[in-house]
Amino acid sequence: MKTQHALKFVVLLLAAASGASGAQQIAVDAAMNQSIFLVGEKQTGYLRVAMTGFEVEDADRTPVNVAIVLDKSGSMSGNKIEHAREAAIMAIQRLRADDIVSVVVYDTTVNVLVPATKLTNKDSVIDTVRSISAGGSTALFAGVSRGAGEVRKFHSKSRVNRVILLSDGLANVGPSAPSDLAELGQSLGRENISVTTIGLGLGYNEDLMTQLAMHSDGNHMFAETPTELAGVFDAEFGDVLAVVAQDVVVTIDLDARVRPVRGLGREVDIAGQRATARLNQLYAGQMKYVLLEVEVPAYTGEALVNSSLTPIAAVGVTYANMKNQSLERIFKKVAVRLTPEPDVALKSVNQDIMASAVEQIALEKNRWALQLRDEGKIDEARDALLDNAQFLNSNALQLNNRRLKEQAGSNEIDAQNLDADAWTRQRKLMRSNQFRVMNQQADKQPSRRGQ
Repeated sequence: MKTQHALKFVVLLLAAASGASGAQQIAVDAAMNQSIFLVGEKQTGYLRVAMTGFEVEDADRTPVNVAIVLDKSGSMSGNKIEHAREAAIMAIQRLRADDIVSVVVYDTTVNVLVPATKLTNKDSVIDTVRSISAGGSTALFAGVSRGAGEVRKFHSKSRVNRVILLSDGLANVGPSAPSDLAELGQSLGRENISVTTIGLGLGYNEDLMTQLAMHSDGNHMFAETPTELAGVFDAEFGDVLAVVAQDVVVTIDLDARVRPVRGLGREVDIAGQRATARLNQLYAGQMKYVLLEVEVPAYTGEALVNSSLTPIAAVGVTYANMKNQSLERIFKKVAVRLTPEPDVALKSVNQDIMASAVEQIALEKNRWALQLRDEGKIDEARDALLDNAQFLNSNALQLNNRRLKEQAGSNEIDAQNLDADAWTRQRKLMRSNQFRVMNQQADKQPSRRGQ
């Protein structure tokens, strides 16, 4: 790492007991889905580590280093390329002179129209974008790779490093399998370069686009019509310009008696009693979480008598604070109480954490239904979606949660649109919604479900 690009690593050790917090630190809440568990009985529990970005004024925001990568293949001609140009221009106009921008276009080949540069001459960059015209095939992999190359020229841990990809078609030049793009996303993610993918229309490969975004911890959005691109780009740049923390690492060290089962939603690495998850970025005012399913042991009566609090885990969150240019660490202890009374345990349920667990479990069921539909098992897929809707509705009522109710409605709509004439569109909507739930991506797109 080059010295001039390095953060001033000031380590702040924040003990949970100290209650240290402030406007310039992320808020961390680590807790189980209920604060009281039954004694003498093995139970499934959910440990959630929720992180919320602090608010920041626009004048104090983190500088960005962004490559805009636009598909200009023949299918983008006409209305599509016109709206893509205008959306990109609108986004560029939001940037400051100290931001870095590059513009890459691709069809059969890849061209860097605007090499990575500080935006001191915004009008010149905008004029270049206005000159983009469509024609050719779709060298998507090469386009993203070249965009990442431009980001690397000014890559810095003190900047937000992002590639924003827009495509309306299938990759048909160079590597084109979802696994190829997943590997590219993983590689870029390790460099702290996130890739946001924007799929336009009904002709792109949603599996490819979501894999690329997921493995680099970027966003994924579906714009069905060109007129939606302005709103999509605006939402994405809203996130890019609101990054307050990067290189977020969450470690959960479980008590020896508590067994880790699996991560729900985002990827969690489990090794022995330690679970680790990583996020590239956290945005101002947005909450992201890591959710771990655990097996709580059948504690004995002696444990109930001898200890008022039973330890579950020690949680550590390390992140680069983009406001203070420092490396910060926050530690939390997670513990529960024990009771022989089922009603007492039930009343201690944290409804918000349980809703997160239900939503992620329902996501797995929705993904299974999509796989059934891909295998041509339409009736089985429909039954699975309707069962999932019932599961979500029941929990929405019990937990008084509007988000679960909305997800139930989405599954019902999915179930109604599995036939061939509706499936191309519905599959993209399902993949987009699955990605949003899994990554806890803010839903800033206009709803088109059921239209």
